[in-house]
Amino acid sequence: MRLALALARKAYYLGEVPIGAVAVWEDEVIAWAHNEKELQNDATCHAELLALKRAAAYLGRWRLTDVTLYCTLEPCPMCAGAMVNARLGRLVFGTRDPKAGAAGSVLEIVRYPLLNHQVETCEGVLKEECAEILSSFFRDLRRDGRVGLRRSTRNRVDG
Repeated sequence: MRLALALARKAYYLGEVPIGAVAVWEDEVIAWAHNEKELQNDATCHAELLALKRAAAYLGRWRLTDVTLYCTLEPCPMCAGAMVNARLGRLVFGTRDPKAGAAGSVLEIVRYPLLNHQVETCEGVLKEECAEILSSFFRDLRRDGRVGLRRSTRNRVDG
């Protein structure tokens, strides 16, 4: 989870919503990502989806039943659906998303009993740190609309 948090910090610096995801297979990190929605101009470039895609590419298969995905935030419905479709073995996340969480907060997609796969889930790992980086990001964004690199670039120019 510490690596996922480091990726979230990188996303923050780049002006992305600070979410990180790390895929682990046989005790080895095989894929990682942070949000890239702004960088790619693509609403589907969530950290979780990118990490799942990279893990599948690394393993040469789409079924990820023996993979654990560590995420700083509870997945949204899109990412949760991808986890079910990828047959992800285990999801570990830091903090809940009370507005869009699909692992128990708003919806229950990853463990929905009528779907063809349920993902084993563990929550609350480094919960405070995961929540704080998100709070800081949105506090900065509400204050003046700039975060991360966009903020530091302005500070260098303005003195």
